[in-house]
Amino acid sequence: MTDIIHLLPDAVANQIAAGEVVQRPASAVKELLENSIDAGADKIQLVIKDAGKALIQIIDNGCGMSVTDARMCFERHATSKVKKAEDLFAIRTMGFRGEAMASIAAISQVEMKTRRHEDEIGTCISIEGAVVTAQEPVATPAGTQIAIKNLFFNTPARRNFLKSNPVEMRHIIDEFQRVALAHPGVFFSLHHDGTEIFNLPKGNLKQRIVHLFGNNYNERLVPVEEETTIINLKGYIGKPAFAKKTRGEQFFFVNNRFIKDPYLNHAVSSAFDDLLPDDSYPLYVLFIEIDPSKIDVNVHPTKTEIKYLDEKSIYAIMKSAVKRSIGRYNISPTLDFDQETGFSNMITQKAVEDIVPPSINFNPDFNPFASDSSSTSGYASSPRNYEAKPSAKNWGSLYEIVEQPVVEQTTFYADETILETKQKQYMQLHNRYIVSQIKSGLMVIDQQMAHERILYERFLVHLDDRKGASQQSLFPQTITLNANDFELAKSLLDDIKSLGFDVREFGKNTLVVEGVPVDLGSSNINETQLFEQLIEGFKNSQQELKLTKRDSLARTLAKNSAIKAGTALAQEEMNTLIDELFACKTPNFSVSGKPIIQTITLGELDKKFEK
Repeated sequence: MTDIIHLLPDAVANQIAAGEVVQRPASAVKELLENSIDAGADKIQLVIKDAGKALIQIIDNGCGMSVTDARMCFERHATSKVKKAEDLFAIRTMGFRGEAMASIAAISQVEMKTRRHEDEIGTCISIEGAVVTAQEPVATPAGTQIAIKNLFFNTPARRNFLKSNPVEMRHIIDEFQRVALAHPGVFFSLHHDGTEIFNLPKGNLKQRIVHLFGNNYNERLVPVEEETTIINLKGYIGKPAFAKKTRGEQFFFVNNRFIKDPYLNHAVSSAFDDLLPDDSYPLYVLFIEIDPSKIDVNVHPTKTEIKYLDEKSIYAIMKSAVKRSIGRYNISPTLDFDQETGFSNMITQKAVEDIVPPSINFNPDFNPFASDSSSTSGYASSPRNYEAKPSAKNWGSLYEIVEQPVVEQTTFYADETILETKQKQYMQLHNRYIVSQIKSGLMVIDQQMAHERILYERFLVHLDDRKGASQQSLFPQTITLNANDFELAKSLLDDIKSLGFDVREFGKNTLVVEGVPVDLGSSNINETQLFEQLIEGFKNSQQELKLTKRDSLARTLAKNSAIKAGTALAQEEMNTLIDELFACKTPNFSVSGKPIIQTITLGELDKKFEK
């Protein structure tokens, strides 16, 4: 029998490795940006076409490469950052595996131009599917330019699994933001299809956060800083008032490397206990400096997972440092009357002995039914000195209100025949529930969840027939989003218009809302807040529930637009709400799957009263 085990050809091995290292265009962007950082560049330009499927180009002013290095960098396990095994425990560079360039070259068409600062002429190398097609000297600026064209051109199955351009572009922006946050002292720019998305000048961390996410983030940031013998911690957390429904703005960096760590995330979240609801997540950008020998970054090809020698101590330091910042900058509620400015006008400055208790004067001889003369004298002796003279005539009219029929909001009828002949009345309980009498007992309806169900089914119809009516706003509202949310909004624009929004693009990362759905009623609506909640809720639905785009939009808008608990309703409004609820396809359950209607039978009431 012949031997069956053989070595894979390099081209096949590289394509297999590429499946781990380069999963989508954003993976290639991450690897190239990190290589530019390791090369010492302080100016990095990223150019994207067709969400990275057609072109990914990186231009930096780093150290550049010699002719030999330029050819060698595309070989598997070729790296300048690790020379012996011990170096794996002292890694401070972003890359070290030597797999990225070989993997990228195996599944794309690559052209690289590079020149060292001390050289007069550079090198140009062209590679297609891991095969070098050309190598020649070239005049090029100092640094490196790498252009990756037609990613996955020779692996069509992988290319077919890529998402739509807006989705892939959002992943690229995510990777770009992570590298840009970790290196605020480096200039970054990002262009997509000829449009500049980011232009980030050199600065400090706070300036970089504001440039990435928007000017309104300047007031949201609270500094965190802690130095210990185990780690040094610095960065910013967001004020609780600006927490969001998704985890998108949470960043951990260990030695300037972005990581994902649920354990440390729990440390930060627990520091916000009692300040945030369970479904809200605070903003944080936190940097941990730690001895490289106490961590292991060689866990996963993407290098976003790290193992620590003393994980519990890091957890405790992280939690206490965040709590201290919350208290130090007075962003948590306080009951200290010496510090609470809201009570400053209510505190008297007088000494205790100078405070005189109020006196109460009354006329014991006053008789409201006495004659005019006595009434007058009685009022004259009163400390209030009323000039009006009360008349004793027709005094019985004071009690006529008792004899008038009382207008009842809710009437429970004992006779079932009356229930059938008279219009049913509803009672609102604590402005949260609607209560009605039924033959078997009581029916209780949650008004907020009922309205959510009504709006949800109505919005689904609008998304199907694309005829959602719009109510024009008196003053159009301009909304500026961060780059990631703006790309998401652009991809949803047609569906958002179908719901009844009149919205259009208005420059860089900006939208103008000129109308909102008529289904939201005529109450005062904050278009900016409603639209931001729509985008944020959509992201949350996509992440947590994996819903379709159509369901996510309808669900999110219904939840944000429904009447809230505590809203008083008139009898006619309750009648309309109940009628529309029972006209729904699924009236018994909310969009979250919770029951809307509860019934309490007479038998259950009898048990409560121990009958």
